[in-house]
Amino acid sequence: MAGIDVKGIIDAYYPLDNELKNIYNVHAVKVASLALEMAGKHPELNIDVQFVEEAAMLHDLGIFLTDAPRIYCYGTEPYLCHGYLGAELLRGLGYERHARVCERHTGTGLTKEAIIANGWKLPVKDFVPETLEEQLICFADKFYSKTKYLEERRSFEQVVESMAKISPESVERVRRWAEMFM
Repeated sequence: MAGIDVKGIIDAYYPLDNELKNIYNVHAVKVASLALEMAGKHPELNIDVQFVEEAAMLHDLGIFLTDAPRIYCYGTEPYLCHGYLGAELLRGLGYERHARVCERHTGTGLTKEAIIANGWKLPVKDFVPETLEEQLICFADKFYSKTKYLEERRSFEQVVESMAKISPESVERVRRWAEMFM
C-alpha cells in the first residue's frame, strides 16, 4: 500500500505473532478483500479504493483493548468499545479519516439514542457510517466473524438474520447497502 504504513501500525499494536494477531489479520484481509471486490463492481461510485484497503485493514485496531477472551483479547473495556478505542489510537497518529471508519463500523452504526437507551460506555454521539467508504467497509465487515468460521464468508441472508437481532433499522441499512454495493 502506497498510502499509510498499515503493516507498521498493526505491528505496533500487535507486536507478537500469536493467535490474536492471526485472527486480526485474517479478518482484516477478508473484510478488505470483499470491500475492494464490491468497490470494483461499482466504478460509478468513485470509491477511494486505496483508502478502503487501508481503513478496512485498520477497522478493528482497538480490539486488543477489550475483554473478549474468545478472540484472545484480554483488555479491560467492553468489546462494544473497540471501534471507538481504535479510532482514538488512529487519531493519535493523525489519521482522522481512518479513525472515523473504526468508530462507525460496529453493527451498522450506533446512534446516540441507542447509546443512551442501552447505557453503553461510549461518548454520547452518533457513530453511523456516513461516507460511501465508511458504509462499504461496515457492510463488508458484516460478512466475516472473528470468532467462529474465521475464514468463511456469511451469506447475505445470514447477515440480515444477525442484523435482525440488533434492530429493524440495522436490517434496513444492510439491505440498502446490498443494493448499492452487491
